[in-house]
Amino acid sequence: MPPDRESHRIVIAGASSLLGAELKSLLEESRFAAADFRLLDEELAAGTLTEAGGEAAVIQAVEEGSFDRARFVFFTGSADSTRANIAAARQVGAKIIDLSGAIVGDPGTVAWFPSLDKLRGQALAKEATTYTIPSAAATAVATLSLGLAALDLRHMVFICFQPVSEAGRAGVEELEGQTSQLLSFQNIGKPVFDTQVAFTLLDRFGSASSQKLATARERLRAETRALLGGKGPLPALQLVHAPVFYGTTFTAWAEIDSEKGAHEILNACKHVGFAITEESESPSNVTAAGESVIQLACPEGDTAQPGTWWFWGAADNVRLPAANAVKLAEALSA
Repeated sequence: MPPDRESHRIVIAGASSLLGAELKSLLEESRFAAADFRLLDEELAAGTLTEAGGEAAVIQAVEEGSFDRARFVFFTGSADSTRANIAAARQVGAKIIDLSGAIVGDPGTVAWFPSLDKLRGQALAKEATTYTIPSAAATAVATLSLGLAALDLRHMVFICFQPVSEAGRAGVEELEGQTSQLLSFQNIGKPVFDTQVAFTLLDRFGSASSQKLATARERLRAETRALLGGKGPLPALQLVHAPVFYGTTFTAWAEIDSEKGAHEILNACKHVGFAITEESESPSNVTAAGESVIQLACPEGDTAQPGTWWFWGAADNVRLPAANAVKLAEALSA
């Protein structure tokens, strides 16, 4: 079915998620404020009362006809939900913007964030029908990798620290509950993560948990490959759990041409869009909250190994991808 270019309907599939709620809020503050919003989610969330465009709205279950006349369809729920419903969205000819990571690497799918076209020296592929917005972690990895490529980047190791909000509201509530229970010397509940996530750094959750850090790690690697597009060396990537509610933080080690100095490296980071913080204020999940840019501390050289540098940064794991999705929709509408 050809796309209805005159339609003002925007479908958010996964509307009850943290990412879906943030995306809706940002769309209502954008040029799409007057759009006809349709809010969808899985059966468990269907019937939830919310608001859209200043009016009461009910989140509906996905059914036949849910995507009819949609101009844009945003997928913000689980990857499984996206895979189950994306064929129906494709049939109506809508522009599909996926934030779940389900279709990254699929043929014809364009991975995108605002500065990527400039970094890779190409124009936005407006003729595509499916796009994927990477996680905050992958956006940070790709931005730093492509930014340093001009300085003869040779190797890079990246470690990302994942907050519990990547598991949604249930993950946030479990960390909150465990924190309170541990401080009160009570037995902890662990239905989401099947392990203690409060006060703990982990490289995996319990075996009975539906949340898999290994799966999130592979998504990060797949998104990074798609974003780099073969430009520069692929970083070694690790992802671990951090006992915080919101915000992705990361540290990176890079080997660069030893003739490059701190000033050149700092300018390269500024050029690709990082918000460089003052030396007295290090980036954190708190300082990044509510921001749609990635914060980065001044790079520090490793005195033990000349030509190698350490980086530390932070980004809002919900706001950043939601804001990038809105910018993509605006670019496709221009």
